[in-house]
Amino acid sequence: MYKILILWIGLLFSCHVTGQELNAKVSVMAGQIKSSVDKKVFQTLQTALTNFLNNRKWTNDSYRQQEKIVCHFLLNITQDIEPNVYRAILTIQSARPVYNSSYVSPLVNYQDNDVTFKYIEFQQVEFNESNITGSDPVASNLTAIFAYYVNMILGLDYDSFSPRGGDIYFKKAQQIVSGAPDGRNITGWKAFDGQRNRYWLAENFNNSKYSLLHDAYYTYYRLGMDKMYEDENEARQQMLNGLNHLNTLNTNNRNLFALQFFFLGKSGELSKIFKKSPPQERVQASELLQRLDVSNAALYKQELK
Repeated sequence: MYKILILWIGLLFSCHVTGQELNAKVSVMAGQIKSSVDKKVFQTLQTALTNFLNNRKWTNDSYRQQEKIVCHFLLNITQDIEPNVYRAILTIQSARPVYNSSYVSPLVNYQDNDVTFKYIEFQQVEFNESNITGSDPVASNLTAIFAYYVNMILGLDYDSFSPRGGDIYFKKAQQIVSGAPDGRNITGWKAFDGQRNRYWLAENFNNSKYSLLHDAYYTYYRLGMDKMYEDENEARQQMLNGLNHLNTLNTNNRNLFALQFFFLGKSGELSKIFKKSPPQERVQASELLQRLDVSNAALYKQELK
């Protein structure tokens, strides 16, 4: 009877708790690639990347099915530069559920234009943290990029639920940067590759000078968005506090990439939330948002007037 009880408990536990953290969808598009290339290769790659993301254990925590992080990766292959070597644009999106609602708030909405990789159909898609480059840097570059963004997604998700909760994953992302593949046509991993790339994003989230970034995510999401069902006015004030953290950071660190990263995909959400504010708070939010999210300044000016 005791063995039966233990077996039953084990089965019950396995039904409700799963190891993997992601509910990821990968789409591979190759419409710009010449017709002489067998497009079936890219369907195989899509399946391999989906399995890579969803079947790998990325943390030491157990996730229930409903707790998995919903994310999307769109790999748009734009050019075949050598046999089996491609250049692509990768769009990464992830969302965070808001407590006691059906709404999901955008957490990551970013386009990486520096993706070069080698892929031969049915080759193994794998990632080794202790040997990121492997024997072929160009072949390993794609999984390094995907693993990097998984850790950034995890870091931001954990940060949004607990103070500095994502530190371990930001460190892992930075470790991938440090050990990243290096070679011809590979870009995005170095400081001199540009001001908005994987190097700088990881650097910003690991730099102690920018600790207010982490405070902003926690305040905006956990103290703000998650409290909307309890007290909408107090929740909006907390979200405003989160924006003030970013404003303080922006005062001394103009054009900080991670600060711009925060606002990608959020303009609609921010406009709708602060449109319901009392006049004084709405004016304050509008001024902050126009200053911090310059590319959407006209939208905020119009919607929050």
